[in-house]
Amino acid sequence: MIPVTKPYLPSREKLHQYIDGIYERAWLTNNGELVQELTKRLEEYLKVENLLLVANGTLALQIAYRALGISGRDNATEAITTPFTFVATASSLKWEGVEPVFVDIDPDTWCLDPANIEAAITPKTRAIVPVHVFGNTCDVDTISAIASKHRLKVIYDASHAFGVKYQGESVLKHGDAATLSFHATKLFHTGEGGAIVFKRKEDLERAKKMINFGITGPETIEELGINAKMNELQAAMGLCVLDEMEENLKARDAVWHRYEQALSQTLQLQAQPNGLDYNYAYFPAVLESEEQAVRIAAALKENGVLARRYFYPSLESVECLGAKADQPVSKDIASRILCLPIFDQLSRKDQKNIINLIETELEA
Repeated sequence: MIPVTKPYLPSREKLHQYIDGIYERAWLTNNGELVQELTKRLEEYLKVENLLLVANGTLALQIAYRALGISGRDNATEAITTPFTFVATASSLKWEGVEPVFVDIDPDTWCLDPANIEAAITPKTRAIVPVHVFGNTCDVDTISAIASKHRLKVIYDASHAFGVKYQGESVLKHGDAATLSFHATKLFHTGEGGAIVFKRKEDLERAKKMINFGITGPETIEELGINAKMNELQAAMGLCVLDEMEENLKARDAVWHRYEQALSQTLQLQAQPNGLDYNYAYFPAVLESEEQAVRIAAALKENGVLARRYFYPSLESVECLGAKADQPVSKDIASRILCLPIFDQLSRKDQKNIINLIETELEA
């Protein structure tokens, strides 16, 4: 089967060199040498400050909420977020005692629509948690203005937005914090892993304590904490992947643009704002109907190709997140969307076959 995405596997020889160093030092975790090196190199590559590596992208969200003081209890705290995202965006809020309040998305960009935010703000609202969906930048300026007006924190789920720039700057600079996922299927990965980029150094310093049980010395515990540290083996993989990032991006860019050239006249593609420097992490497209989307996905699967209905279902319909009002735009887009295979090793031949299968089904 051709998967919807495939982990980028860097040079095994280089990875072994890093692992040899781990064996020599016998230092496997607790802010090891490679974690420190990866932190520095990622800050340089992404042009950001105050970056903290963690064990996975969901913990990145949870630690960000805690460090910024918006975790709650007894449904006394709310955060406004989007229903069109991976479940972890909302479930991590719920896990931290924060009630996710869904507001609808923009029908073109598929990101949280700022026009819907203010009507959802209540005395319980402490934060806005937008998502740069598929790496597409949210309306960061309008969201910032709303947050400032109502004294709310902004935590961006930027899991898809590694390396994305808007108006010449990293999108990770927006908000009080932005979180990244370094899961194996992401553009940049550490096998499992994640990161938080904080606006303020004091928030970073607090989070550093939190990810190590609140321990600050051999006999000192200053903060309520948890174990969310990245280990040296994860960092080794990340350093190798980062070394080959330009080759990976170049290959994905070519795949993305071949899809765009072939399908942009027949499928609805995600509208991107002017000034966006995209990372080609995903190729999502919206079909005319749910029936058509399901039929095309089935036809692709019958021919050895996996396409995914990211993000289905729209999260306001997920029972464990609590009863929520329908968000019609999100519900509609979620029912009709397919993400097509995109990864560095997808051959021209296989991609042409995928495009031909889609075109055949569209004509049926």
